[in-house]
Amino acid sequence: MMRTGELSDGAAPSHVVSEPPRKARVFILSDVRLYREALLLSMTRLSAFEMLGAGDLSRAAVASVVDLQPDSIVLDIGAIDSFATARLLGISLPMAKVIAFAVNETDRLVFACAEAGIAGYVGQDGSEEDLLAAVECALRGELYCSKRIAAVLSRYVAVLAAQRSRPDLHPVLTPREHQVVNLIGEGMSNKAIGCTLRISDATVKNHVHNILEKLQVHRRGEAAARYRRPATRLESASVPT
Repeated sequence: MMRTGELSDGAAPSHVVSEPPRKARVFILSDVRLYREALLLSMTRLSAFEMLGAGDLSRAAVASVVDLQPDSIVLDIGAIDSFATARLLGISLPMAKVIAFAVNETDRLVFACAEAGIAGYVGQDGSEEDLLAAVECALRGELYCSKRIAAVLSRYVAVLAAQRSRPDLHPVLTPREHQVVNLIGEGMSNKAIGCTLRISDATVKNHVHNILEKLQVHRRGEAAARYRRPATRLESASVPT
């Protein structure tokens, strides 16, 4: 009878040694040398990730990051080209998670971060533990941020949802129809519009007819009011600054 662990040919049993899971690979980008070197030293000491290095936001440095294929990039959001860099990384490294640090929690900056594809937020008073948690959460598909940033993002999503749920108030007009309806809004007659645009009265009437059909109204004044309404509504729904 063969015992557990014995081989049929009498050879000693072999033990399968599982390799430890690969650490996430992280790179740091900041135009301030002291920031990036201090962060690199701190995160290397924590030993939670494989730190690939740190660099500035120059084209050469960003290109080297793309070549390294990191799992996450820690980005100094206070740098001049930070948002352009975040968008470029989102295109070149769509699977990499970009974490913004030194985030000023103003609404406008948080909105800009969201639009740039930022996956985690560490505020200006954040600690190395916050940065570690932000990277780990992003790699799990979760968002790490302060309560204030969470509230700002929630309002931002609500505004976008409200805008998308509205019917199309601006049907597609031709460039010439845009000119005509704007002049109608200024109170011009067909003859005055024709003189301004140097087109015949018949052509103006044809444009007005098309505009009324596209905007689904019956009078010129209604067309001008209908055309201008979306901009007013968008302004009233805009996010706070």
